[in-house]
Amino acid sequence: MKALQYVTVGQPPEVREVPTPEPGPGEVRLRITAAGACHSDSFVMSLSEDQYSAFGYPLPMTLGHEGVGVVDALGEGAKGIELGEAVAVYGPQGCGRCHACAQGVENYCPHAASRGIHPPGLGTDGAMAEYMIVSDPRLLIPLGDLDPVESVALTDAGLTPYHSIVGSLDLLVPGSTAVVIGVGGLGHMAIQLLRTLTSATVIALDISESKLDFAREVGAHHAFLSDDNAAQRIAEAVGPEPVTAVFDFVTNEPVLKIALSLSGPRTDLVLIGAGSVDTAVGLLGQPFGSRVRAPYWGSRPELMEVLELARTGQISVDTEHFTLDQAPEAYRKLHAGELRGRAVIVP
Repeated sequence: MKALQYVTVGQPPEVREVPTPEPGPGEVRLRITAAGACHSDSFVMSLSEDQYSAFGYPLPMTLGHEGVGVVDALGEGAKGIELGEAVAVYGPQGCGRCHACAQGVENYCPHAASRGIHPPGLGTDGAMAEYMIVSDPRLLIPLGDLDPVESVALTDAGLTPYHSIVGSLDLLVPGSTAVVIGVGGLGHMAIQLLRTLTSATVIALDISESKLDFAREVGAHHAFLSDDNAAQRIAEAVGPEPVTAVFDFVTNEPVLKIALSLSGPRTDLVLIGAGSVDTAVGLLGQPFGSRVRAPYWGSRPELMEVLELARTGQISVDTEHFTLDQAPEAYRKLHAGELRGRAVIVP
């Protein structure tokens, strides 16, 4: 079968012929119908050899942690799922047995790393292939009648901002203000989710005028350039009070300074981007009562909820489609910032 694999550190991914995998005991094989390309993949492939070695991901590795497909084969003992069923893959799998996993919050399993359990495409072979092995049926969420190509990105680009926003719902009451920084694959979903889940005034920040137009298209009340004047423009639009929550899908030092300039007592500062910062936080480093969170992906129940929002037409993903042979170009465009929403690979 064909698969898009990261083969050599620092080099672009390659489309390669690899053996079609067979499911072992308890495992499920999917015939992949769509896979999503994500900045997390681009981040991993941008690391130096020393940095990459810290992750311990084996090479070659089939990419793709956003995946949907049809159940194609069952390993011995695999139960609770039927051949031919359309499913979405829940990526941040845990041990399946601890307290967090019992609640469906496998994204915060405390045992996954020590037991060598990694998400697809981020440590184990992922969805950018004709077929994929999933270790347990519990990790497969019914897709129902959702279009696989248009919904695959919901497994991360929808789930991650949903999980991030749910953590701030206690503050996002009528009269509140939410700022989304970075209107890309996740950011454009965050805007829709904020409009769907809350009554907050939603403000988007980005460095690109075309992305600001995009933000307005998907529901932002206001959209401004992410620069030194952002705080002033927001104050002119909604008043001088500190914003209620900032959802940062970039997370670097200049962006964090903007976020902090918007913050006040009880502001939620939610750092979702994969960048790094040096600014100190704590009692003397941020406004009293404010919160800093670094959410990771989302839970299995939350993925079900995200899929239901899409099924009822309340959210949708802006997608650009590529064949498996075109997948390296999808990542080039992702890295260069040439994508409007999410790149989807269709084997």
